[in-house]
Amino acid sequence: MWLTGDTDELGNNDPAKAFPLTYMNDEFWEGFLEIKKKELHKCITYKYIVKNESNELLYEWGKDRQIDEFKKDLEEIQLVDTWNHAGEYENAFYSAAFKKVLLKRPHSKNKGLSVKNFTHLFKVKAPLLKKNEVVCLTGNCERMNDWSEHKPVLLVKEGDWWKASLDLSDSAFPVAYKYGVYNIKEKNFSGYEQGNNRLLYSDAGKKKVTIAHDGFVHLPNNTWKGSGVAIPVFSLRSKNSFGVGEFADIKLLVDWAKMAGLKLIQLLPINNTMATFSWMDSYPYSAISAFALHPLYINLAKVAGKDYAEQLISLKTKQKQLNELPVVDYEEVMKLKFSVLKELYEVMGEESFESDDYKHFFKQNKHWLESFAAFCYFREKYQTSNYEEWKSNGIYDKTEIDKLTSPKSPVYKQIGFYYFNQYHLHLQLKEAVDYAHKKGVVLKGDLPIGISRKSCDAWVAPELYNMCWQAGAPPDDFTAVGQNWGFPTYNWKQMQKSDFAWWKQRFEQLSNYFDAFRIDHILGFFRIWSIPANAVQGILGRFDPCLPVHINEFGENGIWFDYQRYCRPYITDEVLLEIFGDRSGYVKDKFLVANNFGGYDLEMEFESQKQVEEYFATTDKPEENEPLKLGLFDLISNVILFEENGSQGEEFHFRIAIEKTSSFRNLAPPIQEKLKALYDNYFYRRQDDFWFKEAMNKLPQLKAATNMLVCGEDLGMVPHCVPEVMQQLGILSLEIQRMPKDPKTEFFNPKDAPYLSVITPSTHDMSTIRDWWEENPGKTQHFYNHVLGQWGAAPQYCESWVSRAIILQHLYSPAMWSIFQLQDILGMSETLRRENPKEERINNPANPKNYWQYRMHISLEDLIKEKEFNDELKDYVIQSGRG
Repeated sequence: MWLTGDTDELGNNDPAKAFPLTYMNDEFWEGFLEIKKKELHKCITYKYIVKNESNELLYEWGKDRQIDEFKKDLEEIQLVDTWNHAGEYENAFYSAAFKKVLLKRPHSKNKGLSVKNFTHLFKVKAPLLKKNEVVCLTGNCERMNDWSEHKPVLLVKEGDWWKASLDLSDSAFPVAYKYGVYNIKEKNFSGYEQGNNRLLYSDAGKKKVTIAHDGFVHLPNNTWKGSGVAIPVFSLRSKNSFGVGEFADIKLLVDWAKMAGLKLIQLLPINNTMATFSWMDSYPYSAISAFALHPLYINLAKVAGKDYAEQLISLKTKQKQLNELPVVDYEEVMKLKFSVLKELYEVMGEESFESDDYKHFFKQNKHWLESFAAFCYFREKYQTSNYEEWKSNGIYDKTEIDKLTSPKSPVYKQIGFYYFNQYHLHLQLKEAVDYAHKKGVVLKGDLPIGISRKSCDAWVAPELYNMCWQAGAPPDDFTAVGQNWGFPTYNWKQMQKSDFAWWKQRFEQLSNYFDAFRIDHILGFFRIWSIPANAVQGILGRFDPCLPVHINEFGENGIWFDYQRYCRPYITDEVLLEIFGDRSGYVKDKFLVANNFGGYDLEMEFESQKQVEEYFATTDKPEENEPLKLGLFDLISNVILFEENGSQGEEFHFRIAIEKTSSFRNLAPPIQEKLKALYDNYFYRRQDDFWFKEAMNKLPQLKAATNMLVCGEDLGMVPHCVPEVMQQLGILSLEIQRMPKDPKTEFFNPKDAPYLSVITPSTHDMSTIRDWWEENPGKTQHFYNHVLGQWGAAPQYCESWVSRAIILQHLYSPAMWSIFQLQDILGMSETLRRENPKEERINNPANPKNYWQYRMHISLEDLIKEKEFNDELKDYVIQSGRG
């Protein structure tokens, strides 16, 4: 164990220069250190680090361990500290969501006990005290009132700490004591903390002070529970919006959430995705900037204000038409909003830039805003966001961009348009955030795992990304061929050289608007599913980083290594007949060439899925040829092993789901058995420690960079080490009833959720409760009888009482948060629910070209008027202990 801090003696927060401690016993480590007198005139902040034999670091949580109680004649300070484990439940309550909003309370008015000539200072935290409750202390000495419950020592709140200073110079050591809770209004002792007495061994001296950082008062720490609603901003509907939900509509959603007793609003990503100016940009996880907000969400009337309101009069009819549509018409909305924004900029742009508020905004965001504006300028100029196709500036040059974005630049007016947009988006979102906080509601954002390969971020710093790889996901319940998101993967080694500066800036930007956030696909911080650039389907990916299988391991496991058989697509007449039927002859003639092994190889121009896709894109009838294209994709992926690049044929990775390939099925059973054993070792055992270290090299630093409440989306093929890392770091997991993490169970029971978790019956990537109910009658019947505990046949359709029963299961879960899609909440009412549940789904991951256009079928104004329903929902929330 080591000690680091902001003095020379503690290494000025450089872990390489930290002060080493010595093991004392099972309870303590100790060290003796001389501090220069000049250092005693400032507050010293410090923390502890654990280093293991591999020199890997584990920091304790928090940044508020301080020494600031000095006397002029002081010669010795003794620190008695308790390690602050990041996974302690209490730490969650010091995140922004709780400190700024949910547990924000005026300081208690009690003065506590403060002794001028003290020898001991006691500091402790207790985040979940109720109104009029304070921390008290009593013990086995006179200064601690001899275990008196009628007159305990009352502590005073300073910042996050409860403090008491005592003169224990006349006391006999060790001193036994405990903290408790005292009600200052009723003037009575409420009770002691749990656990054994605390013992203080430090004696007292005239020129010595002992500071005891006692961690947390040992009170019940899993009693606070909240609930929330999840909905994308674009899905909101109000009478004043413009065919799409806007930041201004969040205020109405807050009003409804407050009425319904909900404390949190969870949104999808809100970053700018304008890459193609088509409906394909509706995909919110493919941002062209990790920092810029999307103009889709801007309210034109708020931009115009009263002075320029006449600019919008001619749009009333079009606004009404778009607002009456059942879904979002992304292209039409963006076309109109963008053109009107340009008109407003012409008449009010320079005026906006004169305000002190704008100048502050620009200064705070300059590090990304200038390059983003330049990127958008070139995107417009060359009609593409693919910077590799630009006639100039395809390679980012900061000097040139500084000249381009200078106020003296001849194109500064065009550049300024993007400053104008982002400034007004910032104002409107910040207004909504501040409103939510005043109402006691927190906002939870979404941090996408990737960025578009045609993004400003990739243009500015391509070295931070592996551009020749694509991120995705292996096969799962959503799709049998895996998912290919198209994003470049991260070059973590390069990012680490700058101490993850890009990530920290990203977190800082997010914290301007959100109190909590969801890390999309947190498994990507352990390893990411990496797909070669020449592949289309996720099935051809592998985990990266990953420990490969060495060629010697095959021989050691009794497997004769055959490169052609294992690493090349296995294509025979039988395979062709199975996939293509009577078209197999055409496939042989057009796409294949016979090899020397009794089978076929793909022609060179059709060896990759991308080549095949490009070929069929040029044919006359691409839709009719879709089965042929997919069949060729299956041939290309009909392999058992992928060779590791640069390994010279010595290292390999298993293709996922080899048992489903005809290549594997046509092997002799003894070889199948041996390969499957090595496959299981590769995927489920050998990587675990390696991936644990990968995550611990990134996540602790990143989590420490923000005070937002951090939640992880830990779904899919979850390594065994993931729960341990998330528990160590205090990151909330995601638990979904239909997606149990235990493969032996069909459904996850909400009553089994860990406290540090978010539980939900569905997400934006899934069908809603009502839609799911109709998907698989057999599974629904089992759920009805064994999870809901109902007798007889399940209803054919999900009736409102069924939706209510599922919602209540989640509300009564022990999880810190239960969060519901708005569609699922409205499903509890026969009159408020949408008529067709199949229209409620937001995204289908199996469809790479999903149009994200779901929109509420009723307006927020009308929902707010549904007093009976809202009161009923609020009652459910309160009765479940989440009020």
